[in-house]
Amino acid sequence: MHAIDHVRVAEVNVMAVSRRTIPPDPSPREHLLRAVLQFVKVVRAMPGVTRIALIGSLTTEKSHPKDADVLVVIPDDVDLVPLAIAGRRLQGTAQQRNCGADIFIANAAKEYRGRICHWRECRPGLRISCDARHCGQRTHLHDDLDDVTLQVTLIRNPPLEVWPVIVRRCAVPRDVEELLLRPLASIL
Repeated sequence: MHAIDHVRVAEVNVMAVSRRTIPPDPSPREHLLRAVLQFVKVVRAMPGVTRIALIGSLTTEKSHPKDADVLVVIPDDVDLVPLAIAGRRLQGTAQQRNCGADIFIANAAKEYRGRICHWRECRPGLRISCDARHCGQRTHLHDDLDDVTLQVTLIRNPPLEVWPVIVRRCAVPRDVEELLLRPLASIL
């Protein structure tokens, strides 16, 4: 076989692959909502989790949200390691579409505590660049309260509670109903 024949065979193989029916990538919203659904399914069963809410751009009609924002309410003494693992999984899934994810933590008194640290290893002095106020004192709590905080009204009345009951405090986009709330309603 000549070099030209090899090129033609390669072109035919590429054409055969490109003609296959490959489902299109989901939109960023769909991708993030499916990832949030998986996150909620895992986190709802964790000890101490009393409430999970969706906040931020996914609760709006924004067509290209940059991230998924989830509020988790837990007691101050709950081990954050399992939540951090689930949060990193959500962040990793979001990153597949160049998006992000933040897991915001509040306690039963509705006080904002910070976000879940995105590092697998979290202990005092491990990262010089960490901007948490008390880096590593509570493993996996990124209390960068000088940079990020949630208003008390948002914690008390988030736009969309998804667990243990579904509470809508805003007009919920159709894709949120279909991809997140309907599947959750069937398992509540």
